[in-house]
Amino acid sequence: MKLTKNLITGIGGFVASHLADYLLEKGEEVFGTCRWFEDLSKIGHIKDKIDLVPADLNDLSSLLRCMEKTKPEAIFHLAAQSYVTDSFVFPEETIRTNTIGTLNILEAIRIVKQNQKDFDPVIHVCSSSEVYGQVTEDEVPIKETNQFRPANPYAVSKVGEDMIAYQYYQSYGIKTIRTRMFTHTGPRREMDSAEVAFTKQIVRIEKKLQEPIIKVGNLDSVRTFADVRDAVRAYYLLVKECKPGEVYNIGGNRTMKIGDMLNYLISQSTRKNEIKIEVDPELLRPSDVTLQIPDISKFQNETGWKPDIPFEKTMNDLLNYHRERV
Repeated sequence: MKLTKNLITGIGGFVASHLADYLLEKGEEVFGTCRWFEDLSKIGHIKDKIDLVPADLNDLSSLLRCMEKTKPEAIFHLAAQSYVTDSFVFPEETIRTNTIGTLNILEAIRIVKQNQKDFDPVIHVCSSSEVYGQVTEDEVPIKETNQFRPANPYAVSKVGEDMIAYQYYQSYGIKTIRTRMFTHTGPRREMDSAEVAFTKQIVRIEKKLQEPIIKVGNLDSVRTFADVRDAVRAYYLLVKECKPGEVYNIGGNRTMKIGDMLNYLISQSTRKNEIKIEVDPELLRPSDVTLQIPDISKFQNETGWKPDIPFEKTMNDLLNYHRERV
């Protein structure tokens, strides 16, 4: 199926900016939602090639205007409050933005589709592996059928987003396809996930802006890492080849403890022999998800996708990105 007109919600974000790059490389038209106060530096290099549309997930009228103006064939809904740690501090805002915000987008699509029969987009709704929460060893690798056990307000908000997308497909025939993406990272990631927090500290140590001590939280959590550039390639295939109403796990193929990932980052530092590690109780979450290993066979069988970018390149690109910015 050929789709040429794409709308990315939250286009100024980490994943969204890489997706915009990829769509432009494919010769497709790109619209992106943004808010008046947003930092759009991640798309500064392509700003003249995309059409920005002011819209806010919590403002239905702005989303209606957006849909009527752009009439996209594919919608990649990536806008979110995506900080797990902050979701404990701002639980209401997290639920409102991610769950009610997704409801608003789908309602805007439903209303415009009702009035304009030629408007029938495919909508990628980006849920999260966080919905699975803490799994048991016998549930690994995690399938799409696994029970939800959300362990933080962000995860709860993503359960709501996931289920609303499914309900709009069932009730109204809105062509939603859900993904539950596992850990993904790479250049342009600013959010203080573990690998970014470590990277920023390493770079500051290299530039002698802090003592050679890296503060850490739980290093025993297990993650399967993917590169963001592989992730957006998967999202592109999703809207081209996958079935509305379905849900797909997507993730990488390198599984390790957070501590092993940290050791690799340190090994790439110019001051690797000086760096020490220190646990900071403030970095330990009230509840944590410690075993995230995906079964991605459903998505691979339908698209032929596989991760191409090695873990080592991902981590070195992340380090170099922050070296240029500190």
